[in-house]
Amino acid sequence: MSHPFVPARRTRSLTADLVQSLGDSIRDGRLQPGIKLPREADLMQEYGVSRTVVREAISRLQAAGMVETRHGIGTFVVGLGDATTFRIAPDQLGTLNDVIAVLELRIAVESEAAALAAARRGEEHLRAMRTALNAFAAAVEEGRDAVGPDFQFHLEIARATQNPRFADLMGTLGGTMIPRARLDVDEPLTTQRRDYLRRVNAEHESVFNAIANRDADSARAAMRTHLVNSRERRRRAAVGP
Repeated sequence: MSHPFVPARRTRSLTADLVQSLGDSIRDGRLQPGIKLPREADLMQEYGVSRTVVREAISRLQAAGMVETRHGIGTFVVGLGDATTFRIAPDQLGTLNDVIAVLELRIAVESEAAALAAARRGEEHLRAMRTALNAFAAAVEEGRDAVGPDFQFHLEIARATQNPRFADLMGTLGGTMIPRARLDVDEPLTTQRRDYLRRVNAEHESVFNAIANRDADSARAAMRTHLVNSRERRRRAAVGP
């Protein structure tokens, strides 16, 4: 497998480029379902990127349902299924209004998904959510990109509804649904930004606790609060101090 690849300056761009390149190979059939992806070291060499970029790209592809990682064996292509009909591409998120439009869609869909997850979740769903939350917290403390674990947490809630249409929709949105996926993560993680991400994860924990307690009304409210807060944070960031 050989593809032209021009390294970008910023880590976010490198990750997005790698996701796009591997995703295109899956979409056009060069990487068929069941094929094992090259090892991390081979992808690093082929695309001229760091291990962190490779891992974040794989995390996003996995969250989108395009690949799956089997521990101790490797990462395999699982294909796209029927999730290609509706898609929001990164170039459709060029303005604040575009980002807010996606957040409003998420408020409508994910608030109800959280309520359904609270009513229907199993222990395996809680374990998957907890794994995503732990990965988010670790990424924040280590100064790494937390977009992949963030998306994974929301995807696991969709899966916990046990209605596959919720997970299908989330998979089509992919990492673009996380507003800060568009920020420059190559900048050093400041104390202010780390505190912001900790607040985000505290909101995640509120959603998780309500789902764990099978409290549908509280789960719906916690998710709505989290996403409304995300919308307002985007608006405030655009206006500036």
